[in-house]
Amino acid sequence: MQRTRVEPLVNTFSIVARDPETGDLGIAVESKFLAVGAVVPWARAGVGAVATQAWANVTYGRRGLDLLASGMSADEAVTELTRDDDGRTRRQVGIVDAQGRAASFTGEECNAWAGGVVGEGFCCQGNILVGPDVVDAMADGYRTTSGSFAHRLLAALEGGQAAGGDSRGQQSAAILVVRASGGYGGGSDRYIDLRIDDHPQPIEELRRLVMLHRVYFRKDEADLVPLDSALLSTLRGQLAALGYLGSAEDDTSIGAALARFAGRENLEERLRGDGQIDTVILEHLRARAAAAETEQ
Repeated sequence: MQRTRVEPLVNTFSIVARDPETGDLGIAVESKFLAVGAVVPWARAGVGAVATQAWANVTYGRRGLDLLASGMSADEAVTELTRDDDGRTRRQVGIVDAQGRAASFTGEECNAWAGGVVGEGFCCQGNILVGPDVVDAMADGYRTTSGSFAHRLLAALEGGQAAGGDSRGQQSAAILVVRASGGYGGGSDRYIDLRIDDHPQPIEELRRLVMLHRVYFRKDEADLVPLDSALLSTLRGQLAALGYLGSAEDDTSIGAALARFAGRENLEERLRGDGQIDTVILEHLRARAAAAETEQ
């Protein structure tokens, strides 16, 4: 007996965008659906970003990116994806290409309220929403918020949720931002890839993780201070107190001890070799040393 393939019903709201300052491409999404980040967001640095949802055709992600890579615009890719899809009346997709051209498609049989908004360099779309105010609030949040690209994407989700969001409630959220060589160690383009799979307040929890990501990985936002003799002396005492450095070792060993500490604290991406130190490492080291002193 032949089985009919059943696509997941992903009722959600999302924003797909390109940062005009950095060229980063990203998606932020929230849904009353388990692990929405495993289905909706797809992106490739220098190519584009795709959100596939409603009666989600997950092949839209990979195929959409391939179409963009071949030279198609966002509009052309949407047309090509939906043209021969028998389920297109139940699909929803948002696409932004590497030039910032955006397109959003909502099939006429998507569960109400369903629709989208297209702006300069972004598109917002959703289904089973309380009404059109949700996508309008998302667009306003993205346009009017300052700060990092990730912060603006989160502001769009927060705006949509404040306007009512998914009419069934909240469950999961995700953010994906791609940048050429932006992933860990420069080995991938996944600059930010964070997911809240099941949580009563997933957008708030996602913001918390984005802030942690900034602490551990956002070297481009580093606050640096010079490693002068006074600071080296302080570091020597703190590293020795934590067992990373013997008190009789000379200053040339501090770098290796600091690297061991940073590796244990997952801060190795913030290490430098130019005579400066990231204040995030300093704060972590200060806190750990103070805690160790209290325990003695």
